[in-house]
Amino acid sequence: MAFKQITSSFSAAPQLTQADLAAAAQAGYRSIISSRPDGEEAGQPSAEVMARLASEHGLAFAHVPIVPGKATDADADRMKEALATLPQPTLGFCRSGTRAATLWALAEADRADSATIIGQAKAAGYDLADLTPALKRRSERVDQ
Repeated sequence: MAFKQITSSFSAAPQLTQADLAAAAQAGYRSIISSRPDGEEAGQPSAEVMARLASEHGLAFAHVPIVPGKATDADADRMKEALATLPQPTLGFCRSGTRAATLWALAEADRADSATIIGQAKAAGYDLADLTPALKRRSERVDQ
């Protein structure tokens, strides 16, 4: 599977398999973040299973699950904390990669302007233009 690099420290991908975790470790990733709620889809490995598999490949793991289109500030804050504490670079995943990219973008709102964040995501194949108001709101929240 091709991992979509958004920045030098974060990439996104659809649901990972054990082979993908091995490939991620070989490619130099040091952490995995799952944005999928457990039981979202039949046959999907649980976060507990993915954490164990990641560990087998020497990868740190965090679970920051969100429902599609329902990312909250609390979710973005949890993602920001995971990105700040996990070894870099990090590979985030969900069903398609979009939620992982969305959480990354919201977590980055205080580090870059919304146009830069949206442009980085777009270059990796993720259209996050609808996040512009949320990114600006989060940026303003930090500025206060």
